[in-house]
Amino acid sequence: MPHFLLALAFFCLSFNLYAEQFTSFSSAKKHLIKTLPNDAKSIYCGCDIKRQGKKLIPDPNACGYIPRNAVTRSGKPNARAVRIEWEHIVPAWEFGHQLQCWQNGGRKNCVKTSEQFRKMEADINNLAPAIGEINADRSNYRFGMITGDANQYGRCQVKVDFKQRLVEPPFHARKRIADAYFYMQKTYGLKISDKQQKLFTAWQNQALAAKGSNTVL
Repeated sequence: MPHFLLALAFFCLSFNLYAEQFTSFSSAKKHLIKTLPNDAKSIYCGCDIKRQGKKLIPDPNACGYIPRNAVTRSGKPNARAVRIEWEHIVPAWEFGHQLQCWQNGGRKNCVKTSEQFRKMEADINNLAPAIGEINADRSNYRFGMITGDANQYGRCQVKVDFKQRLVEPPFHARKRIADAYFYMQKTYGLKISDKQQKLFTAWQNQALAAKGSNTVL
C-alpha cells in the first residue's frame, strides 16, 4: 500500500480510551489478542495481522517489511521477526524507573510489590501490536527524529539509531504514540521531559493538520 494511503487509513482511527482494567500484563495481552479487529495493523510498519491458532503473525506482503536480522547469531530463524507482540508505547522501563519499587529490585520487584506498576504495565491504552523484531530493537529507546532514509526493515518506515538509543516512528504512528504518552501522564502522573512534550505536541498537531487537509507531510 502506498505510504500516503497507509497514513490516511491510520488518521481515520482516533485514540480510543478503553475503560477495561487488568491486573496483569498477561491478562491484558490475552484480552487484546481475543478482541483484535480484523483490520488491525502493526503500529510501526502498518502490516496486516493474521491469526495462526492462538498466535498473531504479521503479513509483510503489502507493507514490505523485511527483517533486519532474519536469523539469530546462533544461525536459527529469528522467531520475533514473524510474530506480533504487544509493545508498551511508553516502555515499562520508562514508567517503572519513576517508581520506588524499580529502585528496589527492577521490574520483577515492581510486578510483585506495586499495584500501581501492575496497572500501568497492563493498561491496554499503552499497548499496541508490533512486529517482535522491531519491538526488540525499540527496546526502551526514546522517540525522536533521525537523519537519513528508513531502510533497515525493507519498506517499513521506522528508523532505529542504536548508538543514540533513539527511534523515529513513521508518520502514521506518531499521533498514536503521542496520545499514549499524554494519556499515561494524565492517568498515572508520568513525567515527560519538556523536549519530549514539545515533540509529541508537534506530532499531534501535524497529524491533525494532515487529516484536515487530506495531505501527508
